[in-house]
Amino acid sequence: MVYAAPSVFPTHRVRPEMPVTHRAFRDTRMATAEEQRALELARTGDRKAFGDLVRLHHRRMWKVAVHMLGNAAEADDVVQETFLRAFRGLDRFDGRAELSTWLYRIVVNLSLNALRARSRAGGVDVDDPRLGSALVAEGDDPAAAADVRRRTLQLLRALEQLSVTLRTTVVLVAIEGLGHREAAEVLGCAEGTVAWRMHEARRLLKDRLAGNADEKPAREDERA
Repeated sequence: MVYAAPSVFPTHRVRPEMPVTHRAFRDTRMATAEEQRALELARTGDRKAFGDLVRLHHRRMWKVAVHMLGNAAEADDVVQETFLRAFRGLDRFDGRAELSTWLYRIVVNLSLNALRARSRAGGVDVDDPRLGSALVAEGDDPAAAADVRRRTLQLLRALEQLSVTLRTTVVLVAIEGLGHREAAEVLGCAEGTVAWRMHEARRLLKDRLAGNADEKPAREDERA
């Protein structure tokens, strides 16, 4: 059986009050008393307790970083720095937002800094770690596997052509599954701005995948 590359965008609008299934599961798990105890101990400098928090959140932070950067080594560095800064700054975490929201904010900002520090031409390498979802099991039809990989590359290249602001929003909402409310908290903007960015990203990706890459995106201050 060939596993098709997952769609970057849900066909329906994901409302903040109705999160997707894996997001709801994550929230339930992350709200456990065990995590709260680990957080309290980590605040006192307990490295083992902080390690427990890292294990709970590492996969999702790396996923965000690798989708923003398209490079596994850079994602590793960004995630390591994310947790280092989080450990040093735990005394500033006031608990008004979820710990995951706070960590998302750090990893996004560090990924943006990494993007600014390099001159990226926007290409996607054939060994891009984001292509992992397009891999097929041994014995599958090679032609079908090649087609899945080709279409995934096209999608990733279209994503790379989006502005950093739009791409970051896509990663958080469409790939990571955050609701508009939490994405807005991470990005420091209004929920309506997140909704507009997703609408604009869908429009641009549709055009670019159809071959209309010359159309320029609307500026954020031009939105209704």
